[in-house]
Amino acid sequence: MAHPNTHRPVPLELIEQLPKTDLHVHLDGSLRLTTILELAEKQKIDLPARDPEGLRAAMRLGENCGSLVEYLKAFDITLRVMQTEDSLRRIAFELAEDAARENVRYMEVRYAPMLHTRRGLRLTTVVESVLEGLRLAQEKHKIESNVIICGIRNVSAETSLEMAELCVAYKGRGVVGFDLAGAEYDHPAKHHKAAFQLVRDNNINVTIHAGEAYGPESIAQAIHVCGAHRIGHGCRLRENGDLLHYVNDHRIPLECCPSSNVQTGAIREMSSHPLKLYKNLGLRVTVNTDNRLVTDTTVSRELWLCHTQMGLGLADIKQLILSGFKSAFLPFHVKQQYLRKVSEELAAYPDDDDDNVSHAANRYAPAVA
Repeated sequence: MAHPNTHRPVPLELIEQLPKTDLHVHLDGSLRLTTILELAEKQKIDLPARDPEGLRAAMRLGENCGSLVEYLKAFDITLRVMQTEDSLRRIAFELAEDAARENVRYMEVRYAPMLHTRRGLRLTTVVESVLEGLRLAQEKHKIESNVIICGIRNVSAETSLEMAELCVAYKGRGVVGFDLAGAEYDHPAKHHKAAFQLVRDNNINVTIHAGEAYGPESIAQAIHVCGAHRIGHGCRLRENGDLLHYVNDHRIPLECCPSSNVQTGAIREMSSHPLKLYKNLGLRVTVNTDNRLVTDTTVSRELWLCHTQMGLGLADIKQLILSGFKSAFLPFHVKQQYLRKVSEELAAYPDDDDDNVSHAANRYAPAVA
């Protein structure tokens, strides 16, 4: 059941006009369906369907999968077409283009380069192809994007260390962080400790998927053993009040991805998502897509769901947006510039008075087109 919304309705179109970030988005979960079909045809790759509707059904896009492991099955399909320089460059460009369309100004795209070497691509080529696609989109669409390189929990610790070495090699060249993704249950982050030690020795930012498919112990381990500066998801943080306050006191941002959490079964329904509780307690909460294709969403839609399903008003949404810019893996002074500019832009949209909200929607529509 949706939260009773005491706020005046904010249209999705207005949220699409607001400047935003997406700090938790997976490259291999954010392709266009049409691109998968075109690349598969070009590369002579078998897919479970040959038309968008069939492929959508086969990949269960936007459906509740019941578990993270089930949810991750869609990636078997996307990864098939992500094994060449051209496809990686194109997919990265299109992701940034799609984000720019809804006024995402800054994005951090994450992926595990080792998953793109099936056809013999070098790891360095994989990284450079993605960076090139993002750079082209920045030139064309004025969206700034950086990369977070992932190790995978359910793959070996040695491979994670190799990903960490890539991270070190590309620090300051478009890579801004290291992450641990993949199946959380039974694959503790501490097994990948050497990788985290290497990136932290090189003063590189760390974010870790934790507290999604496993309890708050996973979050504690991510912070205290692996040195996470941000937490991916963190749905289950509410089960441990002491840890929750530690995260709050230390301003450790949470990368919330509400629709994805419902899809994987981490959260029963949108209205019971802890995001609202976290925000009200003062935690630094950011709202992200996770996977634009697999979850069938956009940042604007996620923020709109926070409004329609959790009862957050426009002032709350603005706060979530600002938290995104505050939590970015960017140099402090760059963040300050973003925050000044974005705060000014957000101030032009009144928080209350229904007439003003719709007036603002009309007034700013041409600027975003």
